[in-house]
Formats: sequence, C-alpha cells, structure tokens
Amino acid sequence: MTPIIKRRDCGDSSHLDFITQPILQRIYASRGISDAKDLEYQLKNLLPPSTLKDSEIAATLLFDAIKADQKITIVGDFDADGATSTALSLLTLGRFGARNVDYIVPNRFDFGYGLSTPIVDIAHAQGTQLIMTVDNGISSIDGVARAKALGMTVVVTDHHLAGEQLPNADAIVNPNQPSCQFASKNLAGVGVAFYVMLALRTLMRQQNHFALTGLQEPNMAEFLDIVALGTVADVVPLDANNRILVEQGIHRIKAGRCRVGIQALLEIAKRNISRCVASDMGFAIGPRLNAAGRLDDMSLGIECLVTENYQHAREIASELDGFNKDRRQIEAGMQKEALDIIEQLPFSQGEGNIPYAFALFHPQWHQGVSGIVASRIKEKFHRPVIVFADSGDGELKGSGRSIEGLHLRDLLERVNTLAPGVIIKFGGHAMAAGLSIKQEHLQQFAQLFEELAQQTLTQDQLSGKILSDGELSPPEFTIDLAAQLRDGGPWGQGFPEPCFDGKFRVVQQRIVGEKHLKLVLSPEHSTTVVDAIAFNVDTNIWPDPNIEWANVAYKLDINEFRNKLSLQLMVEHISPE
Repeated sequence: MTPIIKRRDCGDSSHLDFITQPILQRIYASRGISDAKDLEYQLKNLLPPSTLKDSEIAATLLFDAIKADQKITIVGDFDADGATSTALSLLTLGRFGARNVDYIVPNRFDFGYGLSTPIVDIAHAQGTQLIMTVDNGISSIDGVARAKALGMTVVVTDHHLAGEQLPNADAIVNPNQPSCQFASKNLAGVGVAFYVMLALRTLMRQQNHFALTGLQEPNMAEFLDIVALGTVADVVPLDANNRILVEQGIHRIKAGRCRVGIQALLEIAKRNISRCVASDMGFAIGPRLNAAGRLDDMSLGIECLVTENYQHAREIASELDGFNKDRRQIEAGMQKEALDIIEQLPFSQGEGNIPYAFALFHPQWHQGVSGIVASRIKEKFHRPVIVFADSGDGELKGSGRSIEGLHLRDLLERVNTLAPGVIIKFGGHAMAAGLSIKQEHLQQFAQLFEELAQQTLTQDQLSGKILSDGELSPPEFTIDLAAQLRDGGPWGQGFPEPCFDGKFRVVQQRIVGEKHLKLVLSPEHSTTVVDAIAFNVDTNIWPDPNIEWANVAYKLDINEFRNKLSLQLMVEHISPE
C-alpha cells in the first residue's frame, strides 16, 4: 500500500523562542513541547517513586528479604525489555547487599510467557522465598495464587495493561493498574523495575543500611544505560519522563561509562559508541538481544548485560549476532510465505477490497519470529495483523501488531466476551499483543477479528501515512543541521525523529545488497546533490533509468565511512513523480 505523505501542523511555535534554530522550533511545537522544562533532561526532573502505587511496599518486602538473607528469584520475560529488567534487578539487588539472588526467564517454547504455575514450582524447588516479576505478572492470576499457596512472597512489577482481575500479590507495581496516580503510564518494564530500586534505595538510606553494613551506596545513574536500552527496545512512547531516562542512559554510553555488554553489542553492530543515539538501541542492540529469546534462551542476553568481563561480553555478543542473522533468514522465509497466503485471498485476485485485518497461520512457522512478521505485513498493508504459529497440543500462539485507531488488547478482550472459550489467554498493549487459541478455533477467531476491526476502523485510518515536518531548502542540506537534529532527541515512539519531504531529481540510482536502493538526489530548483539510501525497495519499480523525478520522504543522517563524515538521506518513502 502506497502511504500518503502528510505534513504536520506545528501550530504556533513563538513560545519556543528559547530555541534559536527555527526548524527545531517547528519540530518541537508539532510534538507538543510547550516550554523549556519539556526539554530539560536532568535526573532531578524525574517523577518521584513515591507516586508509583505499591513501590514503597515492594521496597519494604525486598528490604526485609535482603536482611533475612532470603532467596529472591527474579522472573523475567524473553524479550529485550524483560532481559534488561532482569539484568537491572540482579545488578542493583547485588549492590544493595542481597547475597542470594537468582533469576528465571521462561523459555517461550516450553513454558510460554509470564509467571505460570510450572515456573512457580521450579522457583519453589530452588528454595525461592520471594518472587519478583519484571515485565510480566499483571495477568498471572494462577501463578501468583500458586506461589502464595506455597508460602512465597510475590512482588509483581509490570507495565502491561491490567485485566478485570488482579493477581493476589503482596505488592503490584504497575503504572497501568487501577488507582495508580503515577503521571507517566508509558514506563517500560525496565523503567518500573528501576523505580522499585529507587524506592528501595530510599528506604535503605532511611534505615541507615549502607552505613551499618559497610556497603557503598550505589549511584542509580550507573544503571541508566540498561534502562535506556530496554525503554527504546520495547517501543514505549517517549514521554517527558521516559526521555529523561533514555537521554541520561545514552549520555553514559557516549561517555564510555556503560556496561561492557552494551559496548560489545554496539561494536559488533558497527555502531560508533561516541555518537550513539536512541535508534541504535532499537535497531542495533535490541534485535540482537531479542534474537536470543526468539530462537534460544534469553539467559544468554542477560548474561551479556550483567558480565563484568569485556572479553566474555564480546563472545556473547558474537553469539547473539549469529542468532540475529539466523532470525533474519527465518523471518524472510516466513514473510514470503505470508505474502503467498495473502496473494490467494480474493482482493489479490481483483475481487473485493483489502480485509480490515489479517490473521495468518502456517504450520511450519516459528513462534519466536511471528511478531516481527506481523509487523512487516502490517507495514506493507497498513492493517492490524496477527501471525499464528503451532505451539503443540493443538494450540496456536499468536503475536499481533496494530495500527493507530485500533487498540489490539481491547479488541482481543472484545473477542473473548463475544466468543468465550475461543481465546485461551491474551495480554499486551494497544499496538502489540499476544494470545493463544485452539487451532480448531482459528477460522472463527479470524472472522471475528476482521469483523471487529471493520467496526472499529475508519477508511482514513486504513490509509498509511508518513507525517512530514515539511520541506527543507537547499542550503539546509548540511551535516550541521543533521547533527543538531541528531542531538535534539532522544527520538522514538511518540516523539518521532524529524522527517521531511520534497521533490528531487534522481541523478543516480543503483541496487546494493539484495533490494536496497543507493541514490544521488538533487532538490528541485537546485544544483545541490546529496547521497541517499532506501531500504527494501520494490525491485519491480527500482532501479529505472527512465525515472527522472521522485517524491521523497526522508530523514537527515550522517554517514560515517573510513572516519569520514558525510550527509546522507535515509529514505522513508520514494515514488516516481
């Protein structure tokens, strides 16, 4: 589906006169920046932990367990947010004097997501006395009940949306639970864990714990590189509070004060650490961490983040890089098969319109890669997509991605209400969710999914859009402006990186790799030329020497090759004029 390029309405930017660059004034105004405080990323401006419901109760329970030398087990999730949450908790609790801390990350293929009863039984067999969930737990009704029945204390830390029933935990820390007054609902799982550790350190200060035990009180800023990584990789909206966490973490990374595992992952991805930006977390480190949980065991990713040994970190990073390459191959095959399935649908044969939603299944698909494939199909057709894979015993596991205007978790809850028993379990967010169903119910689910999407979405919402910050004049195609924009972030979900559009003369064009288009472009009414690259183009259209002019949506980027910097346009969309 060809997206529509729509220019943002920046409104009045006169209140941002403290910013000297007019382009940045326009960009910030269109993103809702109202005054200088919205761009002040000092740690003193973080929301206080005391406003996060149950954070102080959780801190007390953890402190009591540490003082009693109880065994604490962190139960994490198998994605990058879960890995960073787990690593953060292990590192901070160790610095707080906990001597008996372990972790369990359920293997997605054997146990599935969250604090299930089998995971609780494993923790109990290992002598666990306190379970702390990170990036999961809000929907673990049975798991928490089992842990309580076995006499364990349970602290749930999570950020996923709560269902109608909450687990009977001793403390639940989740900004999205009912009656929580925390002003930011967008914390990632690692952000919630970080806030619990902030509350714990405050309590220990009050109890004079560090002086009494001879421990050096940790500077919690030391862990912000991990917080930044998990926050960006989980694609949560970068509201003001999250931008502080991310900016401070990136500042530490650029200064060379990050975990050796993060350093190793950036290096193996060929990223310049001193010029690290938020997108490096999302496109370089995050996928490599996620690959471990998708194809094997996330404990490898956690070990990369907690190790103090650089050489060990390099070895793990290399292994994670290998997993990521395997993941790409699996993803490419699954994506082709998904498109083959779609080509058999009536609309592909010229009959009817594109469905309002896709629910796709192939018996050979890999559970760990289904979410990425759902994202790729969503991007191509601008429709909500759920991709199912066989999980054995007649069950399918689905990973879904949505578009603006359709809250995916709410839609799944609606399906569950209309057709009880079709969905075995589900959870997630507005834009991403997971579920399990019986294979025999696939057709019924797919029909309901499409019907509810049709009832919810408007035709306007079904049109893919690229939001542009306008046109740049030829003198503005400079490395200086690209650097100002790079440093003007952190950019990410909910606070998007500046994107521009315009008409360009196509001076040169050639395919590099399998389907990436390398270009030399010249803005209309100008002799200026600039390099550009467009990834994953339609090779049925490009390259074409007959195409002289094109409409392009792009981001300014700085390309580094052999220590030489040059301006490059990262093409978001290109279409012949």
